[in-house]
Amino acid sequence: MSDFLTKDYWNNRYEAEQTGWDLRMVSPPLKAYIDQLTNKDISILIPGCGSGYEAEYLAKAGFKSITVVDFAPLVVEKMKNSMSHYENINIVCDDFFTHENSYDLILEQTFFCAIDPSLRPQYVEKMYELLNPSGILAGLLFNVQFPENPPFGGNKAEYEGLFSEKFDIKILETCYNSFSKRAGNELFFKFQKK
Repeated sequence: MSDFLTKDYWNNRYEAEQTGWDLRMVSPPLKAYIDQLTNKDISILIPGCGSGYEAEYLAKAGFKSITVVDFAPLVVEKMKNSMSHYENINIVCDDFFTHENSYDLILEQTFFCAIDPSLRPQYVEKMYELLNPSGILAGLLFNVQFPENPPFGGNKAEYEGLFSEKFDIKILETCYNSFSKRAGNELFFKFQKK
């Protein structure tokens, strides 16, 4: 496992504003996915949420139970300051792998690619554990390898092998509405807990 991917590492990246992953807006594919959700009462988790654009978008759309988790204290404090007026967002400074609760929907946006690939089996187990029966894990995964890490890339076949034991793969396809700089390099997915 990469020893450098610590809480301090990510905190320092935010402090130095080395946040190339930050789109400064809700990710277009996640916006499109959120826009078709009709039940505003579902419980939603966004792990490794960064600046929390998706959480704010959900809150403005009327979703009632949104939890965001990040273990970089600096970004959590920034979110608490900028989103304190949203009663429907619970902002938690925590390690995803020790987080405890249960959710109907978990949104993946640049968290999977930020963890050491050796933790991917634990990621799958933890997602399974955190989801309610028939819960949904949805979002974006990279369909490309990167010469320098993080982000850590992957491919469709790898993800099918990794997730298919615990999840029914409902959608895993090249994203048609990626942010322009990520066009052709993302897969949109929707996996349902078995």
